[in-house]
Amino acid sequence: MLIVDDQPLVRRGLSLILSPDPTLAVVGEAEDGERAVAAALRLRPDVVVMDIRMPVLDGVGATEELARVLPGCRVLALSTFDMDEYVVAALRAGAHGFLPKDVSPEDLGAAIRTVHAGEAVVAPRLLTRLISAYVRTPAAASPPPAAVGTGELTPREVEVWRLIATGLDNTAISLALDISVSTVKNYITSIFGKLEVRDRAQAVIAAYESGLVTARTGNGDRAGGGVL
Repeated sequence: MLIVDDQPLVRRGLSLILSPDPTLAVVGEAEDGERAVAAALRLRPDVVVMDIRMPVLDGVGATEELARVLPGCRVLALSTFDMDEYVVAALRAGAHGFLPKDVSPEDLGAAIRTVHAGEAVVAPRLLTRLISAYVRTPAAASPPPAAVGTGELTPREVEVWRLIATGLDNTAISLALDISVSTVKNYITSIFGKLEVRDRAQAVIAAYESGLVTARTGNGDRAGGGVL
């Protein structure tokens, strides 16, 4: 993995925290987004742990550039503040998830492995708060989701999409709808294809932007967080 942060102590600290894990290997560091892109092209890391606020080229710009030139490289964004509009921008740019910088070493390692496997890592509590603050939802009179470019989702797919947007994982969705986890996965695959989104994080953003859910209907006030 490549660690990107403008503060040398943070880069060194992350390297020291992650190095004891035999499943993780730090292949390089970079102090800004421009150098991060260059290092990624040279080192070809599987995962980039990306700070958001950096000089020269910030984490959002670097993530967007990596998504363009090195699509197989997965970005996990880190943010100092819970309420940070740049994190939502990073998800739109192609990041596979984000975590606050005060995350525990164990959770950070688990998140890196999850991102490497192709899943999105997002704390539902943080994601809902970010979206409610920075994503503009249409007025109540706006067309229903099926009429705003969602690829003609079926009523059941809309229901699954709504539950994804409130932070439920596959097991919780299967219990809520009384269907099997494998059926939930099939629905999710279809939903992603119709919405033309890459992962759950982008599906959640689409749900808020379409008006399917709002800050009041999400589970943003629930305690805790985890993998979305």
